[in-house]
Amino acid sequence: MNSPANRHSTQTAGSGEADGQNGEQKKNLWISMLESVASGKRLPEKNLVVLGGTPDSQRDFLDSLSSSESKRNFDRRKIPPVANNFALGYTYYDVLDADQDDTLARVSLYLLSQPSAEFASLIAPLLTPRAIPNTALVILLDWSQPHLWLRQIRQWIILFLSVTKQLGDEERYEMNDVMEAWKTRGRGGASVNLDGTPSAQAVSGEDDSSLPRGPGEWTEPLGLPLCVAQRMEVLEKNNGWKEQAFDHVLQYLRTVLLRHGASLIYTSQNAPSQLTPLIHSTLGITSLLKKQPLKQNVIDRDKIVVLPNWDSWGKIRVLGGQFEAETISQGWAEDIDERFSGEPPSLEVLAQNRAAQKETVDPLQAESAIAQYEEWCQESASDGLALVESILQKKQAGVTVYSEDAQEFLEKQVKRLETARNKAAPTEKTMPEAPPGWSEREHVSEHIGPVQFNVGGIQVDADDMLQRIKVRTPSAFSWSSVNPRQDRNTFSSPEPAPEESEQPETSNVTKQYDNEQLHNFFQNLINKPAGGGS
Repeated sequence: MNSPANRHSTQTAGSGEADGQNGEQKKNLWISMLESVASGKRLPEKNLVVLGGTPDSQRDFLDSLSSSESKRNFDRRKIPPVANNFALGYTYYDVLDADQDDTLARVSLYLLSQPSAEFASLIAPLLTPRAIPNTALVILLDWSQPHLWLRQIRQWIILFLSVTKQLGDEERYEMNDVMEAWKTRGRGGASVNLDGTPSAQAVSGEDDSSLPRGPGEWTEPLGLPLCVAQRMEVLEKNNGWKEQAFDHVLQYLRTVLLRHGASLIYTSQNAPSQLTPLIHSTLGITSLLKKQPLKQNVIDRDKIVVLPNWDSWGKIRVLGGQFEAETISQGWAEDIDERFSGEPPSLEVLAQNRAAQKETVDPLQAESAIAQYEEWCQESASDGLALVESILQKKQAGVTVYSEDAQEFLEKQVKRLETARNKAAPTEKTMPEAPPGWSEREHVSEHIGPVQFNVGGIQVDADDMLQRIKVRTPSAFSWSSVNPRQDRNTFSSPEPAPEESEQPETSNVTKQYDNEQLHNFFQNLINKPAGGGS
């Protein structure tokens, strides 16, 4: 008999594991159940890289994307903060279903305001093989600077192309697959709608007979779907824009974005837009309860919507005008070419490059869509397009600012001060001549009137009193008032006061007249008899 110590248990040590067929170990049932529940509750994660704009305009863009259901959800929960003041910002929002509180997806927004090459290393880690199919790009433009739109789009595209160079082979293969799928998505007769859902042709079993791509379309794919959003403002009242100016700007934008298969939309605070359904369909977020169809609009200038795989050169020419879509498209290809990484040249430099193209081996840029667009903006400046000449003439240095030399600045200021001083200093020729008999006192009296004061309840005119004192002379006094006992017949009556024209001789006459009076007075005292007083 075997002892109990020699007995071996036939059960496995694991509580939930058992041997399967052919010696394979069965998977734990509890683990599989928990994984299935967790995957069912996991939210689809979508990424949106927002390029351009200011921190305030980026916040407005986020508010436009947040639907009424999301705002109602934020009222019950804590509103996620928006951190976009430094370098690469981040925030998120949840997309709710139309009629229920079910969350369809969570959208993470990565916000970048400056197209500096140093920020490329911050975007590259976001593009993983798992995140690339669920990521889209958005470029924000502002209507306050319409003359800089093509230049700004070029800066962001060059920045993103530098990001793709830092990716590995697996990420690049994934981006190529995404672009191949997008080249037929939403096109007429295609089997896939714009939001990634099967089209009516695919459901009915019809063959895929989508329309072929036209010239200039999808020639420069970026690897991710691109959408350009512009915040529309009232330019007719502020800058005097006309219908022709709106159409010409739209032709440039549509031709440039057609090479990347991008979409274009104008947004406004005063009118509803299709921004939310356009972004959500680009990310593949759909609702089974309520579908919001997208409709292109190229007529209403404040509600422009150009969907991917819809536009063409023929539709762009419909807007009229002398617009050459082929030339602009080829010029844009050279603008974003890595061989011409510097600033776009002017039209004069391009003409010189064409002449020197045969003489040099190095490639020279012969066309530029940005140069033609900015040249048109300069010619249309009188019609209301505000331009910044310094930006068009000087090269942009990113975040670096070059200051002027202190001595040169002070020298300019001295010249300006001298010019202002010469203009402000009065000259003899410019000073008006005073009229005859004009005096400063009389001129002041004309404005303030006579000066009066009260003396014993009687209003006395000060000017009149001063005039009387000046005219009054000592000859006006009679000696009878000095000596009442003097015989009036002894003195002759005082002569009247001299006229104003004789005032210079008044002192001599008065002096002689007083001497005669005194002589006669003392002579009478001497000749008077002694007993005359008794």
